[in-house]
Amino acid sequence: MIEMLWMIEPWHWLVLGFVLLIVEMFVPTFASLWFGAAAIIVAALSWLLPISLAVQIVIWLVLSAVFLLAWFKFIKPLSVDRTKAGLGGSVIIGETGMIIVPPQPERAGMVRFSVPIVGAAEWMCRTQGEQVAVGDRVIVTDIVGNELVVSSMKSQAAIHKSVQI
Repeated sequence: MIEMLWMIEPWHWLVLGFVLLIVEMFVPTFASLWFGAAAIIVAALSWLLPISLAVQIVIWLVLSAVFLLAWFKFIKPLSVDRTKAGLGGSVIIGETGMIIVPPQPERAGMVRFSVPIVGAAEWMCRTQGEQVAVGDRVIVTDIVGNELVVSSMKSQAAIHKSVQI
């Protein structure tokens, strides 16, 4: 009976891999996916090479750990949603952008953000009497209606410098 337990064939690994992939469809945690992929690779390796069960298990564990590490360290950070869509307007305050149309006293200008903020990459903006030009980096200091109140990064740096002195 114990001898039967140690008689794991390559197709056992393949079935285990597909079962774990199917489990992943119902439990969306991206955990069983990597164990399943590792099991499928072990199945392929054990069909191609005469590998002992202990080595198969070690390969499965190492591949699973490598896949998990790669997912959390490299792949998952790329899929993080940084748009802040659906959040309140207060998340815009403190964001930095670049002036693409300078605001005038009689009309609003436009500021562009490198990452869309609350669903849009470009917003109408005004300053509080400050002159800004196209290409200037600005920081959002307030929100009035659908327009952002921005201030030049240079003036913000001067304010911070005077506060520190």
